Amino acid sequence: MTMFQDLIIVSSLTIIIHMIDTFSYSVRLAGVRTRRLALALSLFNILVLISRTSNMVQGPLAGGFVDYGAQTGDLGWVETRFRLIILSATIGSFLGALLIPTFIRIFSKAIVKLELYGSIPHLLRRTLTIGKIRRLGKEFSPPRVNIHRFRIAGVPKRLIILQIAITAIYTVGVLAAMFASLLVPEHATRAVMSSGIINGIATILFTVFVDPQVALLTDEVIHDKKSYLNISNMVGVLIMGKIVGTLIGQLIFIPSAKIIAYFTIFIS
Repeated sequence: MTMFQDLIIVSSLTIIIHMIDTFSYSVRLAGVRTRRLALALSLFNILVLISRTSNMVQGPLAGGFVDYGAQTGDLGWVETRFRLIILSATIGSFLGALLIPTFIRIFSKAIVKLELYGSIPHLLRRTLTIGKIRRLGKEFSPPRVNIHRFRIAGVPKRLIILQIAITAIYTVGVLAAMFASLLVPEHATRAVMSSGIINGIATILFTVFVDPQVALLTDEVIHDKKSYLNISNMVGVLIMGKIVGTLIGQLIFIPSAKIIAYFTIFIS
């Protein structure tokens, strides 16, 4: 394949990954609607597998850009490709946000069907037919933004800032590590391997500070201590934070690569 074809594939996979990542915020909404949160989380694991598979394919292709940059010394060429990939993350997050009403509608029905059929393989066998796939278009629900119901004030400011920061780190982590390998070719392997540390930090921050807040609110809504509007508002704010985070990723991409490059030299 040509470099242009590789870029198209990597960008498409990035869009898919970030769409699914955006959908993950609305899984709890579907779980609350159907009162079957555990089933919702279990069913969503199928989409998580698709996302992780896409991530596995994406890495080697993006690595090809680094190899080309190392051979030619054209770092600007590599930077442009990586910035387009980061832009794809923004596009995927935005498309995911637009499709959330449709996703919740389809996913809620799938949750009920999973309870009826009793297993995911049986559910897939009964639902992934040509006729039912064709009817998915009828489930499309246009996005509706009600500014009067949307309140950032009800969401902790720290949570919003953390969401933006975590998304920015996650978006550029692997790409910044790859680009850093071009800045310090003598420590290229060490620089690339540091991506696991960067994404690990982002995962820890999300798991410790963001996800428990959403989980707590979800339980309060399920037990009628708070309204569905509360969690819907929080999910909306977190998704907006995700989109902003991918945009900030463009700003921190090169500084992050330089920090990684400096770190690899410092520890050598």
